Amino acid sequence: MLPTAFPHLRHIPLPLRQIRSYAGCVSVNLHPGERVIFEGHPSWRAILGFYLKGLLIAVILGVIAKLLASDGTAFLVILVVLALTVLIGFVKRVATTYTITDRRLNIKRGIISKEVQETRLERVQNVNYRQSVYQRLMQIGDVDFDTAASDDYNFVFAGVADPGEVVHKVDQATGVEAAGTHGLGEAQPPAG
Repeated sequence: MLPTAFPHLRHIPLPLRQIRSYAGCVSVNLHPGERVIFEGHPSWRAILGFYLKGLLIAVILGVIAKLLASDGTAFLVILVVLALTVLIGFVKRVATTYTITDRRLNIKRGIISKEVQETRLERVQNVNYRQSVYQRLMQIGDVDFDTAASDDYNFVFAGVADPGEVVHKVDQATGVEAAGTHGLGEAQPPAG
């Protein structure tokens, strides 16, 4: 049961409530009747390269510290660089929130300074996802939304786990699945 301090979260399915409690609070201000279909962050696997670079830098700096000083400085240097890498990577990941509601797409970045990208679902023209070889191995991908805005407007959910499922959620929100595959946007009556 949810504490009485959060009655506005009772209608949300339990897994989504857990995501929201992890993220702090609801990332978008919902309009009356609007519901969240997907909310998440880039996968930790998406920033694995960042962690590996941090590990490499830590080892290099540790070797340099070992050559310059024979005491335990090398271990301390490696430990500090690794701790900073993990902290920065975690903050970078958690400070980015992707949200799909039944009306909007939203990307929120930042903790102290905020950057918010938002578009209405009716402006979404195409939804595609890309996976490099590395991303396929890591089971992550980038979901690209083509909107009715200009070409320089980049709306991408980068590094999400299971990008096909995110595309499915957008299709679910826009009603594409119910429309059929004839491409007209309306379900065809059965032949009879």
